[in-house]
Amino acid sequence: MTERAPRPTRADYVAWRTATTRWRDDDAYGHLNNATYYELFDTAVNAHLFEATGTNVRLLPQIGVVAETSCRYFREIGFPEPIEMGLVVDKVGTSSIVYRIGLFQGDGEEAAAEGRFVHVYVDNEQGAGNRPVVPMPDVIRAAVEPLLRS
Repeated sequence: MTERAPRPTRADYVAWRTATTRWRDDDAYGHLNNATYYELFDTAVNAHLFEATGTNVRLLPQIGVVAETSCRYFREIGFPEPIEMGLVVDKVGTSSIVYRIGLFQGDGEEAAAEGRFVHVYVDNEQGAGNRPVVPMPDVIRAAVEPLLRS
């Protein structure tokens, strides 16, 4: 039997941002819809990249596309309280970055959920359909290396 990784805490993350929840974020059962978790993960990563690089990362000659995502759910969260999103980087490769994003709501120290989010960098100059994997831009590497946590 494989031992489950411990539930993450606030101390496991390096960068933070807060998201406002909306009425529409909750599903019919009154908790945050599964798809909304993934939107929050995407927002945490890309907002950090925009701010840390000072550039519109969509316009770089190499862009990060999402190659893998997953989520571990620990407890329900939802509207109307804000959600704090903690961000940390587990690995920076030549052309990929592995992020973890913790979602917290309220004063608790333990995450309500944790996402894994992998960016792989591809050539953006010829558009969709012809995007080979390439090394990530130096500006991206400089923005994510401070988030590395061993």
